[in-house]
Amino acid sequence: MKPPSIQKVKIWIDMDNSPHVPFFIPIIKELERRGHSVVLTTRDESQVCRLADFHKLSYTKIGKHYGANKVLKLLGTVWRSLQLAPMILREKPDLSLSHGSRALIVLSSILRIPTIQAFDYEHAQQLPFIVPALGVAPRAIDTPSLAKRFKYGLRFYDGLKEDVYVSSFKPDPSILNVLALGKDDIVATIRPPATQAHYHNPEAERLFVQVVEVLGRTPGVRMVIVPRYEKVQRDLVSETWPEWCKDGRIIVPRNALDGLNLIWHSDLVISGGGTMNREAAALGVPVYSIFRGPLGAVDKYLAEEGRLTLLTSVEDVTTKLKPIRRARTTTPDFGNRAALNQILAAIEEIIVQAQARLMPVAPSARQRDYQTDHAANPRS
Repeated sequence: MKPPSIQKVKIWIDMDNSPHVPFFIPIIKELERRGHSVVLTTRDESQVCRLADFHKLSYTKIGKHYGANKVLKLLGTVWRSLQLAPMILREKPDLSLSHGSRALIVLSSILRIPTIQAFDYEHAQQLPFIVPALGVAPRAIDTPSLAKRFKYGLRFYDGLKEDVYVSSFKPDPSILNVLALGKDDIVATIRPPATQAHYHNPEAERLFVQVVEVLGRTPGVRMVIVPRYEKVQRDLVSETWPEWCKDGRIIVPRNALDGLNLIWHSDLVISGGGTMNREAAALGVPVYSIFRGPLGAVDKYLAEEGRLTLLTSVEDVTTKLKPIRRARTTTPDFGNRAALNQILAAIEEIIVQAQARLMPVAPSARQRDYQTDHAANPRS
């Protein structure tokens, strides 16, 4: 039996956290190459908009982050869903896609828009009583009970979510001049803990301080600290280590940087969360985790393979952290597109199901126009 052709549809993508920007760039490009259109929204959180501007994405900024308080988080999700509603009602997307945007999931459920939820941390809190159409996760998260969270179950991709965009990475050494880093410096890139996340453990903050103290006293080391929360963590660093900030031992970039490029030109990476750790692992850069929340399957997999070192105590920081220069090739090859292609296959599976009336999706005006044009000119 001949498989059904894929209709050209409108897809809403919401990026509400910094790691979502590089993750969705190759997905957006490929969806548009295949003839689909994308409606892109962002939240004023961390460096989302700065990164979107850096990559010249066309987006609409709606809503903000409401801090660590659980009640405010819940109210903030509801409020942002309401803020998004006028635009989404106007755009009438056929499908929605996110990497865990709760506001997108809530609004899509209300408006009966089939939604695909990508995720790579199985301990993230789920919204009760809402069942997205499909879940997409790394194969390392192969837990049968997770499939029950989604109407059509889970689809997996090989490797890491970071492999989706690492495959097109090209190093640019000019970043060393931008940050005033010398060829003999040992560059340590550090990402502080996500103190406003629901899974945050204060122990990670103590490990962060210990990491900076150890590296700051190591000859030849220059630290690039990339804040998650721009003002709060920038102020924390400058007030805690003013002399090291003044003499350049600590650098806190003021402009958005290409995260992969920064990692590639680092000798080691230390992070209090998942994405930067996994980006370093995907690039083959020595990486240490000071994350102290429930450990996810992907991080366990990387630790077991020796691609990630877990720092779980102050003693670990002293004994396991190795601030040494690493050898790197000038022409790395990260050409594996398997993860990207598997995610795109999951997206098109839901498009085909909607097309086959397996889900209650009415075609948008744009879709009806496409069908009319296609009927008149089947080769278009």
